[in-house]
Amino acid sequence: MPQLLLELFSEEIPARMQAQAARDLERMARERLAEQGLLPEALTTFAGPRRLTLVADGLMAAQGDRCEERKGPRVGAPEKAIEGFLRSAGVPFEDLIERDGVYFALIERKGRPTPQIVAEMVDAIVRGFPWPKSMTWGRGTLRWVRPLKRILCVFDGEVVPFDIDGIDSGDTTEGHRFMGDAQPFRARDFDAYRDGLEKHFVVLDPEERRARIMDAARTLCFARNLELVEDAGLLDEVSGLAEWPTPILGDMEPAFLALPAEVIRTSMRTHQKYFAVRDPASGGLAPHFVTVANIEAPDGGKAIAAGNARVLSARLSDAQFFWNEDRKVRLEDRLEKLKGVTFHAKLGTVHERVERITALARDLAKVTGADAEATAEAARLAKADLVTGMVGEFPELQGIMGGYYARAEGLPEVVADAIRDHYKPQGPSDAVPVAPVSAAVALAEKLDTLVGFFAIDEKPTGSRDPYALRRAALGVIRIVLEGGLRLSLLETAAAHQRRFAKVEGAPSAAAELLAFFADRLKVSLREQGKRHDLVDAVFALGDDDLVRIVARVEALDGFLATEDGANLLAGYKRATNILRAEEKKGALPQGALEAMPGAPYEETALITALGSVRPMVAQALQTEDFSGAMRALSGLRQPVDAFFDAVLVNSEVEAERANRLRLLMQVRDAMGGVADFSQVTG
Repeated sequence: MPQLLLELFSEEIPARMQAQAARDLERMARERLAEQGLLPEALTTFAGPRRLTLVADGLMAAQGDRCEERKGPRVGAPEKAIEGFLRSAGVPFEDLIERDGVYFALIERKGRPTPQIVAEMVDAIVRGFPWPKSMTWGRGTLRWVRPLKRILCVFDGEVVPFDIDGIDSGDTTEGHRFMGDAQPFRARDFDAYRDGLEKHFVVLDPEERRARIMDAARTLCFARNLELVEDAGLLDEVSGLAEWPTPILGDMEPAFLALPAEVIRTSMRTHQKYFAVRDPASGGLAPHFVTVANIEAPDGGKAIAAGNARVLSARLSDAQFFWNEDRKVRLEDRLEKLKGVTFHAKLGTVHERVERITALARDLAKVTGADAEATAEAARLAKADLVTGMVGEFPELQGIMGGYYARAEGLPEVVADAIRDHYKPQGPSDAVPVAPVSAAVALAEKLDTLVGFFAIDEKPTGSRDPYALRRAALGVIRIVLEGGLRLSLLETAAAHQRRFAKVEGAPSAAAELLAFFADRLKVSLREQGKRHDLVDAVFALGDDDLVRIVARVEALDGFLATEDGANLLAGYKRATNILRAEEKKGALPQGALEAMPGAPYEETALITALGSVRPMVAQALQTEDFSGAMRALSGLRQPVDAFFDAVLVNSEVEAERANRLRLLMQVRDAMGGVADFSQVTG
């Protein structure tokens, strides 16, 4: 079947935008083709430094004829409404169909050639492409990430003719800016297109570019008995900068290895896009780097390596200066400068934030088992490196440099470690601080952020989260759970909010923050395969101890996976449905259960089972043996099933009815002490 090949060729596309652009191109093309009844067998997109490419295999040569049914006004509607519907549908009145008092029109549409549909599709995609940033150029009004130069569009070996703001479609493209033939070349199908780019020194597939970079870089390092320091984020970026990626191994001044390794790697990565290199014998960095050029140089890259080394030396010389100068001033002596640094207009200065974090960290030291004075000292100095020259040059190193400077001053290791780690974890792959002092300071830093921004109503909305509050909440959850820390989030947040002098009188953020933690915990547990409705069932009890909540969720998950658990859940829902229906008629009967004369055996058996199960459940909950509580509840499964099979709850005898409703209420309450089973969707 015919193939569609589309290339949108422009000036350089920023590397950070390429992957999403490929996804957007695929989505937009697939949606528009589907709207027209054209479903390709396969649709693939590629993104590179100067081009977005799409290939769709298995498209039909033409759209099939279609019959569309369109709903119109009701019978008896005003004449003008009916006339408007007839005009829009393009059918005469006598062709309308009446169904259930409503007019319908059957509109026959002749299928159009696929090239005609493709031309309209490409125009719509180009004009509506969701670039994060775009620009216009010349005197045109067309917007694209960078000036759009060419459009290659071929279907079934023929050019799809159209133009977009003076850019005519065609079957030509061009290769590498420097290494390829200066003349454009023709391509009428994907194989010719891909092979032509390869001959003109362009690697189309980003995965192939990444593989070429890694293979060549590892080979270069192996030849010198070195190891490449792998960096997935940097690899993604450099593979989007070069059409013909060519790794080159360069040398740097060995004297710079006296700098902290993080400084060297950050300077290489952030400013120069270099990979660091490790000495396998020592495990430390080696005085080398790998840069990725976009050409194969005649001298094997020697001149490129030398030029890059000079630039790196200049960068690292600046870093060496900051490193030496920063160590001349103690962290303690930098705290005064924090009074002039605004954290947020409504939340005060960084100095005020430090005072809050210090007070909270001291409180949390009791939770983590840390020394209170060491914790307070680490919290007080944690932000001091924000006013150092090194962090001013490399903001990514905040915290890390504070830890180095603390060690250089001779501060205790636990204090230096806590300063270094107080931002952690910053992502799902980041390590969690587990040392007592580090955990207390890291928790305090994140909780201060969360409580403060919730107090001034700067909560995340939709996809917006400018203050990274979701990440902070997940960080708190990971620290608490991995450390097994017993902490009341509600009490801690409410107490800490009183430390925000500038938001006095604001509504309490604690309750909203607890619900936010519930949502984040759902995300965390869902990644582990846990059901989100079980988190709701446990949070509904009002518990705010994350360790206890997760233990309940795990026990509940295991219980509901058993036959007893699934059947008892069904019985619970049946009981609550009956009680809910009776509540609509009036108040439910109160009082103790009575031994009704002549009561069915199944009723008395359930009363007896409740009498034995409830104290067992209470004892298990008191000792936080949630699995034991679930096992005790399973003792109700058979009596509850038998009760519903044999007993009529809504007896005509009022005393019997009232007693049986009270019995169902006790079943609901016994189970409700473990979890709110009404929240369970299974």
